[in-house]
Amino acid sequence: MKTTRYFEEQVLRKRPYIKRAWRPAAIAAPLRVEAQADGRLRHWLSISDTPDGKPRILRVVTLDDDETIHNAFFDRDFQESKS
Repeated sequence: MKTTRYFEEQVLRKRPYIKRAWRPAAIAAPLRVEAQADGRLRHWLSISDTPDGKPRILRVVTLDDDETIHNAFFDRDFQESKS
């Protein structure tokens, strides 16, 4: 899976709990996908095997090619149905 330099050097350093297996799953079977104004794509995935044992929603942001991962984090504000 391709990643940006920012992802490798900054995101993984700040968020070492993000497992490599989660990232392709977020792109392959997301709860929702949404385009950002800059062309990047947001993918959300429900994660049950988190470090603290609580189910969480992971947001993975890809570049506009929809395969290069740029960012990933637990999204506390995710709402299943967007109004």
